[in-house]
Amino acid sequence: MPEAALALAPSVALTGDDRFWPVEINGLTYAAGGKVLVDGLNFRIVQGPVTAIMGPNGAGKSITLRLIAGLIAPSAGTMSYGGASMPGANQIAVVFQRPVLLRRSVAANLDHALKTYGVDRDQRRDRVKALLALGQLEDLARQPARVLSGGEQQRLALVRALAAEPCLLLLDEPTASLDPQATAAIEGLIARAKADGIKVMLITHDRGQAQRVADDVLFMHAGRIVEQTPTDRFFDRPQSPEAAAYNDGRLLLPSNASNSGS
Repeated sequence: MPEAALALAPSVALTGDDRFWPVEINGLTYAAGGKVLVDGLNFRIVQGPVTAIMGPNGAGKSITLRLIAGLIAPSAGTMSYGGASMPGANQIAVVFQRPVLLRRSVAANLDHALKTYGVDRDQRRDRVKALLALGQLEDLARQPARVLSGGEQQRLALVRALAAEPCLLLLDEPTASLDPQATAAIEGLIARAKADGIKVMLITHDRGQAQRVADDVLFMHAGRIVEQTPTDRFFDRPQSPEAAAYNDGRLLLPSNASNSGS
């Protein structure tokens, strides 16, 4: 989805709540089955730059995303959202690698989401039209959502998440297994979200994608954050031996064999 096409889409009024910021992560730990999967994370999420979360399989990236979203409870540590212990309704949206869609049409999936987000019935029709245009899904509006291609389903899942007008959008490998055209469409929506003031954090294993869409990289290894640095510096002059090894394609083994996580 090229930038020019996005500019023609009707505005969906994607706005954030300044009271949400910053998100403070202190000593965040998650253990399961006797294994520490995320170990004492300390970092700060601020509004603005797109952040790519990178690292080898088992680094704890997906678990960290779920902790931030409140989908799982930490074993230890705290999170605060603009000073509040919990995020407000609809302030965080999550899109997974495999979208979960209702057994309804594309338009009905969006209408149901808007209803869930508290949008009045008399406003939902126009909002659905705007979201369809944003995702370039107008011609598929009446199609059953579950018969769409993988790229179309992911586009629907992403605009459905944007319908919440979140402050923070979390994406877990949103373009894995997608072809270049579908990937470009998702990356265009990420650019649109950023332009509308939505903070985006995405897990990706794709170096090219990180360089195209991310302003900084948060690199994880063995359940810990090893470094967070601007994207160009991460790839050109990584600060840690672990990041250097990752960029060189060398195997990274956990320092503690008990640590593992996706």
